[in-house]
Amino acid sequence: MVPPPTTSRAWTSRRHGAEVGWAALIVWITTAAGGLVLGGQWWRHGGTRQSSGIRPTRLATHVLLAVIGLSLWLAFLLADVSLLGVLAMVLLGGVIAVGVSMLLIWLRGRSGREATELPAETAFPLPLVLLHGVLGLTTLALGLLALLGT
Repeated sequence: MVPPPTTSRAWTSRRHGAEVGWAALIVWITTAAGGLVLGGQWWRHGGTRQSSGIRPTRLATHVLLAVIGLSLWLAFLLADVSLLGVLAMVLLGGVIAVGVSMLLIWLRGRSGREATELPAETAFPLPLVLLHGVLGLTTLALGLLALLGT
C-alpha cells in the first residue's frame, strides 16, 4: 500500500511555504498600516504642495505598486498560482526601490544641509520610518521563501 501524500516531503515543504506566505501577508498589511500613518503625516504637513522633497507622484507610485502587489499576493495565496506570487514579489521590489529613494530624500531633509521646501517628510518619526522599511524587507524575504516553498 502507498502511504498517504500528507507524509511526503513535498507536502511538508508546500505546507510550510503556505504558512510563510500567510505570514508575509500579515507583515505586508502591517507595513501598509505604518505607511498610512507616514502618508497621513506627509499630507497634513503640506506634502502635496511642495516642489521638492517627496513629491506626490513618487509617493503615489510607491502606494500604487504596493496595493497592486498586495492584491496579487492575496490572489496568489487564495488561488495557488505561482505567477501571481512572482508578480507580487517583482512589484514589491519596485515598491522597495521607490521607498529607498524616498528614504534618501527624507535623510537629506533631516540632515539640515539641504532642507526641502516644506517640512512634510521631516515630520516622520525615525522609529516609524525604520520599522516601515524593515517590515517591507521582511515581507520580501518571507514572500521569496514562500515562493521557494521553504
